[in-house]
Amino acid sequence: MADISHPPMEQLQDLEYCIDSNPPWPETILLAFQNYILVLGTSVMIPTLLVPMMGGSDGDKARVIQTLLFVGGINTLLQALFGTRLPAVIGGSFAYVIPIVYIISDSSLQRIDEPHIRFIQTMRAIQGALIVAASIQIILGYSQVWGLFSRFFSPLGMVPVVGLVGLGLFQRGFPCDKYSPSPVILTCQMLLNFSLQVGNCVEIGLPMLLLVIGLSQYLKHVKPLRDFPIFERFPVLICVTIIWIYSLILTASGAYRDKPNLTQISCRTDRANLISTAPWFKFPYPLQWGPPTFSAGHSIAMMSSVLVSMVESTGAYKAASRLAIATPPPAYVLSRGIGWQGIGILLDGLFGTGTGSTVSVENVGLLGLTRVGSRRVVQISAGFMIFFSILGKFGAVFASIPFPIYAALYCVLFGLVGSVGLSFLQFTNMNSMRNLFITGLSLFLGISIPQFFGEYWSLRHNGLVRTNAGWFNAFLNTIFSSPPTVGLIIAVFLDNTLEVEKSKKDRGMPWSPPLSPLCSEEEKIIYHQLAPVYGKAQEVMARTRRARNVTAPPASVGDIGTESNAATNHPQQEFASAAHLAALQAQVVALTTLL
Repeated sequence: MADISHPPMEQLQDLEYCIDSNPPWPETILLAFQNYILVLGTSVMIPTLLVPMMGGSDGDKARVIQTLLFVGGINTLLQALFGTRLPAVIGGSFAYVIPIVYIISDSSLQRIDEPHIRFIQTMRAIQGALIVAASIQIILGYSQVWGLFSRFFSPLGMVPVVGLVGLGLFQRGFPCDKYSPSPVILTCQMLLNFSLQVGNCVEIGLPMLLLVIGLSQYLKHVKPLRDFPIFERFPVLICVTIIWIYSLILTASGAYRDKPNLTQISCRTDRANLISTAPWFKFPYPLQWGPPTFSAGHSIAMMSSVLVSMVESTGAYKAASRLAIATPPPAYVLSRGIGWQGIGILLDGLFGTGTGSTVSVENVGLLGLTRVGSRRVVQISAGFMIFFSILGKFGAVFASIPFPIYAALYCVLFGLVGSVGLSFLQFTNMNSMRNLFITGLSLFLGISIPQFFGEYWSLRHNGLVRTNAGWFNAFLNTIFSSPPTVGLIIAVFLDNTLEVEKSKKDRGMPWSPPLSPLCSEEEKIIYHQLAPVYGKAQEVMARTRRARNVTAPPASVGDIGTESNAATNHPQQEFASAAHLAALQAQVVALTTLL
């Protein structure tokens, strides 16, 4: 049994760069551009869906995409510099679509006959709702309420949340049945018109999927350029370039000339109308659509999306910290990140992005695919987002990549994030029937309940909840259409009510982040001084083992905020004082010196 034992490990051991280590500058810039290409997918998809419903033209759509990328770049920098400081890209979120569709369907806006005026008025209404709703996230973040609530998140409770952050997006891979609505937020007909899934253009999507898997996994050890693993580092850039050129050839050769309209929208590279309508230079600025308008119903409906984005971002932060060889974010860091994310939603409302923002799940998955968790890469990718959003024509060229290419990438990246969530099971006792019951029920209902709500969603009926109060309908339909949110509600409730005290170790509580939001400033300072040292030590240990071809991990120091147990590699105690922190810091420094 000793030969097949795999002790629990907080940090992954086969990543090349942790959060505080940086690749060489040329590699860093290419990795940052790869992140920018990936975030383009959602940034183009959401305006492509919503702007025509609002009455906007192709020119309006291009302008909204520019604004969404510009504000996304700013929010990414704020989060990387002042928030959680994890390598997480902030981008547009589909979680806001149900309240936005509710606002679009408002009778006072639908009575406007002139499309462009209706677009402007609808955008102002969305801006007002985002500005008001952002206050909820700002208050919950900076008041440390979310951090205090996160103390109830054991590793067992986080399994369905992080897992469903990735696996809950399965409808963005291959297509659903034409006559069945999407379980997340939209009717399937809307998604089909949106040309999102691989199956809508198999001749492009399937080769992309196979090429990504082949390069990133089977050819990752091939080093054609000076012993540099180019296929492991840049699978997205290489595969997108090859398949994009292939799709251009198919379009130019007339392969889709007599095909159905859906096929042409999905496969052709000249149907986005972004390059011709995007301005050469446009600098987004606050209130560019005019002063926001405020409505209580719109704002309450939008608050549901803010709550959902908090849950999804919490799961994404947990996954990003693991994939970046970073310590799990303690409660006060998580609260600070949620607070800065609220400021980001406030900026979305001021600039008029047409939707709110959250952590980009696909970019979190990219950390694991490339084995690079460097924070600097994400910061530079934010610069690319801002730069190409200002130079509209250049950004529009990249934004014209067919959606099935992105759908193929999502199959890999969302699945990777989901598997990170499942990896939290290693910290729990899965020989416990209690844990098996909670995990299975929360995962199953986290997929099944949103599916049930999604089947009733349509523009006419506005979901399963159908009262005379449209804001109430949108609120509940948004909450229960989010797999991570449903999973969190079920898992956290059961985990904190079923045999809590005697199951503390079985739940994985000794592995929870140590610092509460109410700990002293001295403890917080030493914690952050220690974290980079520990991360660097973990990286050096991982590289040393690979160089020596050693498979069994040596006894480690344990996680930040815990003492290690060399026999079990299982931390048992939390920090009691700043002196305890300083003593552990000295141990880690000594370990780093020895390595």
